Amino acid sequence: MTAFPERSLFLPLGVLFHAGIRALPLAVALCAILGGTMQGAAERKQPAPSPAPDLLVLSNGDTLHGKFVSEVGGKVTFHCDPLGDITLGWNKIRELHATQKFAVLNKNVKPGRRKDAGTIPTGSFDVVNQTVTLHPAASSAPMWPLPVKDAQFIVDEATLNKQVNHVPGFFSGWNGAATAGATLVSATQNQYTVSGGIRLVRTVPTVSWLESRNRMSANFSGSFGKITQPGYYSAGTYVPEVATKSSISHLDAERDEYFSPRFFALAQTAFDHNFGQKLNLQQIYGGGIGWTAVKNQKQEVDVKGSIQYEKQKFINGATGTNQNLVGSTFSVNYMLRLKRLTYTQSVAYIPAFNQTAAYSANERNSFAFPAYKNLSFSLGTTDSYLNDPPVSLPPTMSNSFQFTMGLTYAIKSKY
Repeated sequence: MTAFPERSLFLPLGVLFHAGIRALPLAVALCAILGGTMQGAAERKQPAPSPAPDLLVLSNGDTLHGKFVSEVGGKVTFHCDPLGDITLGWNKIRELHATQKFAVLNKNVKPGRRKDAGTIPTGSFDVVNQTVTLHPAASSAPMWPLPVKDAQFIVDEATLNKQVNHVPGFFSGWNGAATAGATLVSATQNQYTVSGGIRLVRTVPTVSWLESRNRMSANFSGSFGKITQPGYYSAGTYVPEVATKSSISHLDAERDEYFSPRFFALAQTAFDHNFGQKLNLQQIYGGGIGWTAVKNQKQEVDVKGSIQYEKQKFINGATGTNQNLVGSTFSVNYMLRLKRLTYTQSVAYIPAFNQTAAYSANERNSFAFPAYKNLSFSLGTTDSYLNDPPVSLPPTMSNSFQFTMGLTYAIKSKY
């Protein structure tokens, strides 16, 4: 067996010992850094403490704890876990205490432009004795006790910032309705009719408690049908099949830019087809101004006037002449919103300046009765008048009227 020197065993141990002593401060520092990092990460993972619940005291003394959601037109929405969202009038509320930041808007504080956003104070608020007191975060002094009847809207700060400082994408913020109906008859004559339509509106901001900056709308309606009388023999003579067709469709779009709360500039286009009036296509392109005469939670009335180019093209076989017209559209749009009924009406008169006989008019009515969730039962009428229809056999009538009914699905934006 080979003998090793005695110091050969202890030399590596001594070197390692001295190296460990020298590295000890570095290891301690590294452990401290890692420990602090892990502690910071653990602290970051801890959720933020939940805000204190809001307090609602009803007029009968009952107390609810939860979260104040909003107040619109005197209707307060409050959320509590056992009951979900509940909506109450101010007359049912004795006290309300909200801890989060909200904006209180009255008739004197209702901005429509981003530059006005800074004029709206935000903070927590209390309601006692039918009076709203706002506590701004930047000031310890409460602001203007306001009677609840004058507090038209109370909304959270995040929603206010979203509506004032942001614009929804083109495919966001649309509201409206889609309607469909059909009829099928199989007897001596065979008949089918399908009808439908879609109405879309996007107003920016998308809430009623801010003044509108712009609005876009698009509407389509159509009714298509056919009645077929089968061929038959009579006294040895064959009578061929007879088919009668109906086809009426309408499409329009409009863009409004508000330069005051009630007045706006507009650009519009419209397309109409009516087989019964031998009208293959009527095109309208124009622009003008409009005035919102009435606007509240239940009703809205818009009056519009425009200057336009209009082209009429008739179906082949009619002896009428295609026309290029310069004219106007004068229209009134009306909407009524009730709990059990939504009614819309539009009336338009369309004169032509270069050919005074080539005027037209139309009226559209729609009734929607809520049935289940977003579904409604709907009734509608469309009446169109063409003063100078083409000469044809059988004679073409100037007036065209249709009545439709079906189911309507409400389209509601989540923006």
